[in-house]
Amino acid sequence: MVTKQIKDSPDDADLTRSDSLAREIFSEIANKWAFLIIESLGERTLRFSELRNKVEGISHKMLTQNLRMLERNGLVERKVHPTVPPRVEYTLTEAGRALRATVDGMCAWTQRYFGHIEASRHRFDA
Repeated sequence: MVTKQIKDSPDDADLTRSDSLAREIFSEIANKWAFLIIESLGERTLRFSELRNKVEGISHKMLTQNLRMLERNGLVERKVHPTVPPRVEYTLTEAGRALRATVDGMCAWTQRYFGHIEASRHRFDA
């Protein structure tokens, strides 16, 4: 994975620029699996298998990829306990908990406007 280097420029934080680091970060984080993982972790630490059970429909590979991406971006902390077999736990970092507030808002928005969206889709598809 190639990452843009921070040049300490206002352009790096500009989401409207295709070459900005902010857009790269936004693109990585703004996906359904990342949001569902962040929501599932909430304020609790979970093992990989617990997380996989909570995020229904996610494959082992997709969960692994998203956890690595979230860890790389400093949103999730991974802790390996030296047991046999190894016990691996995941928890949100401070930045992850801050993002969770936004994810919670999106979840609330989805629930609030679910009926409206469903009706609009029905009218559009008719």
